[in-house]
Amino acid sequence: MTWVLIFIKLLCDLFSILIIIRAILSWFPINPHNPVVSVLNQVTEPILAPLRRIIPRLGMIDITPMVAIIILQVVSQLLL
Repeated sequence: MTWVLIFIKLLCDLFSILIIIRAILSWFPINPHNPVVSVLNQVTEPILAPLRRIIPRLGMIDITPMVAIIILQVVSQLLL
């Protein structure tokens, strides 16, 4: 496996972890101007925003983080 494929796989895994952290933090009343939350939102929003335009919310539940993680993991596995 080339270093490019390894890098992309690691990037997919990192984004999956960041999306999970963002989803967990959304359950708590944290100031959105908190530096950690702000950086997390800036990093993950380019992945989640396009999916939000396609996938509707299920009531109060936003399933786009779960869909994004599944897509990232499929891409990661396809690289192997």
